[in-house]
Amino acid sequence: MAPCWERALWRIRGFFTRNDQELLLQAAIMTDSEKQEKKKGKKVEVLGYPLSIFFIVVNEFCERFSYYGMRAVLVLYFKYFFKWDDDLSTSIYHTFVALCYLTPILGAIVADSWLGKFKTIVYLSIVYTLGQGIMAVSAIHDITDKDHDGNPDNLTVHVALSMVGLLLIALGTGGIKPCVAAFGGDQFEDHQDKQRSTFFSIFYLSINAGSLLSTVITPILRAQECGIHSKQQCYPLAFGVPAALMVVALVVFIVGSNMYTKAAPKGNIMLEVCKCIGFALKTRFRNRGKNSPKKKHWMDWAEEKYDKLLIAQVKMVLKVLFLYIPLPMFWALFDQQGSRWTLQATTMDGNFGFLTIQPDQMQTVNPILILVLVPVVDYAVYPLIKMCGLNFTPLRKMTVGMLLAGLAFVAAALVQIEIDKTLPDFPSSSQSQMKFLNLGNTTLRLTANGRLIEVEPFKSTPDYYTYNESTIHVSVGAGPPEVIELIEGKRQTLLLNLAEQTMEQVEDLTEKPEKGENAIRFVNAMAGVVNVTGGDDQISHSSITNYTLIPKGKANFVVISEEGQSCSFSMDLGFGSSYTVVIPSNIQWTENCGDTIVKNLDIGPNTMHMAWQIPQYFLMTSGEVVFSVTGLEFSYSQAPSNMKSVLQAGWLFTVAVGNIIVLIVAEAAQLPDQWAEYVLFASLLVAVCVVFSIMAYFYVYVDPTVIEAEFNNGDEDLDKAKEKAKEKDNISLEGKVSKERHEDEEVRQTKI
Repeated sequence: MAPCWERALWRIRGFFTRNDQELLLQAAIMTDSEKQEKKKGKKVEVLGYPLSIFFIVVNEFCERFSYYGMRAVLVLYFKYFFKWDDDLSTSIYHTFVALCYLTPILGAIVADSWLGKFKTIVYLSIVYTLGQGIMAVSAIHDITDKDHDGNPDNLTVHVALSMVGLLLIALGTGGIKPCVAAFGGDQFEDHQDKQRSTFFSIFYLSINAGSLLSTVITPILRAQECGIHSKQQCYPLAFGVPAALMVVALVVFIVGSNMYTKAAPKGNIMLEVCKCIGFALKTRFRNRGKNSPKKKHWMDWAEEKYDKLLIAQVKMVLKVLFLYIPLPMFWALFDQQGSRWTLQATTMDGNFGFLTIQPDQMQTVNPILILVLVPVVDYAVYPLIKMCGLNFTPLRKMTVGMLLAGLAFVAAALVQIEIDKTLPDFPSSSQSQMKFLNLGNTTLRLTANGRLIEVEPFKSTPDYYTYNESTIHVSVGAGPPEVIELIEGKRQTLLLNLAEQTMEQVEDLTEKPEKGENAIRFVNAMAGVVNVTGGDDQISHSSITNYTLIPKGKANFVVISEEGQSCSFSMDLGFGSSYTVVIPSNIQWTENCGDTIVKNLDIGPNTMHMAWQIPQYFLMTSGEVVFSVTGLEFSYSQAPSNMKSVLQAGWLFTVAVGNIIVLIVAEAAQLPDQWAEYVLFASLLVAVCVVFSIMAYFYVYVDPTVIEAEFNNGDEDLDKAKEKAKEKDNISLEGKVSKERHEDEEVRQTKI
């Protein structure tokens, strides 16, 4: 395979799926200090590659399909199955994601210090599989649906099962995250560098394939209807298929057990770093008096117990970790693609003509755009910037990436403002709304609180009237006024039958129909009983049915009179509309009878197209490309050879903190408008970006190999390290790195 192909794959796998980039630091290079004693399995090679890597690649594909498939539909599961509001659904979603990025630290420690990678992967995969299975079971509404109405009677049982399942999934997926790629790297001998590099390319492509396919497929499965006694959206299938893929992943991985090379655990560097830092802080605290000796750096207080090389390495790590402090804000915005942006898509029109996009499928725009933007940025944008003579350093790239993410949320806010214009103006908690529907065949004139209103035959008033009073006085024609009691915070329709001198109040929807479905109800203005197939079956005279939820598309209905006459008609439905359909007394039982049936629109369909979300996805993905991978590559170049996993843990921790920020803002901000929350997040990121740019300005790039050589075998190794550094442009990012500059940086680090 051509070198440029391998390079392209390497770049793509590095950040195609941001949630798996941490594997790059864990497994890309095995340094001498990271090599461990290995227990070799039965060696079988195919075309120069260990056969064992086949099982690892298949395992990773299935596991990523399982995780991203479940996660794609999770926020809608909270909203529509548990009936949680948007804020609570968002908070629980981001709590789960945060846990998924905290547990890798635990998994790495367990694998390196106790069980080893193989056993850690197997044991936590079992936990993972159990969690996915419990999630699938929790979504079966028939478990507690004793009255068979399609709604679970005991939501507490389902919520408890789901929380247990999510906890096990977070422990499983996070625990194996730092192990699988590194375990794959263990399968190669020292002389198989080229094969190892190609393996990582294929490995990351399997990650991306699994995540992309699952994000497309599981929303389709969710949209299906299933159930024993009543049919509802099939969340058990949407969770069950990922659970089945996790079983396959576990079985495939275990099947290859005898072929694996298994490295024995040798201790975890993160624990050693934490102990060194803790000892330095404790010693510094003990020597806080005026007569205490002065140190260039507070980490130098650890010299009593730890060697100078380790201390120098910890200093380099702390420098980078210090720069990580503002980074969680980027992830706070980025991970809302799976929560707030998905919820935003539920209020939009997903009809693309040749196909209908589910709200949770819009998340696939991100990986698709990455496939396009990766080569464009790598081979067009960056070279053009270099040709213009601009010094576009990694930290400057990260700053631009943060600004692009902020612009993405500005775009999301603008889209939300336009969506809000199309949404009905529902009553506040102190208001009531009423519309009037005429069941007679002549125009009706009425007075409501002194306002004269005309209503055409079998039609309702075009809009709702808003009242701040608890009662209104309604009179029809010259008749006496009647007092109508209103319900605060609700919408109602007043059914008026002039011939029979009757008024009947019915309650209407006070929110858009869920899941993008359409709410249809029927009113019988005929003298006798009628049956409607496709809605509620039997409707008596002057009665109104409950709402029937119907998905987008062409809905067919048949009205059958007591005499056996029938009328077939259809309605072309969009997303999220509500209609009150009147069967008039003067219906014509002819071929074109559907034209005489009156459809009154109560809530208009979603008119803002989902395609308007593409600009915000484009900006966010662009920000990801220049922020995420650049940050990882920068960290990798600035990390000591044996402490890349420490920076990996720090990087994962910023993702977890970012998700915690989202749940805090979602619960604490309580902004009345969603667009205002988007602007708040964008403003916070811009403010953090300014702070980060100042920190980056004072940062001095270093070459870890040069610094480590100072503490090894003297001037000869130092000269070799410097010579090697000159040949590596990606490490010597700001020119030649000297010992004097390193000492100056120690002073600057102390000042910061």
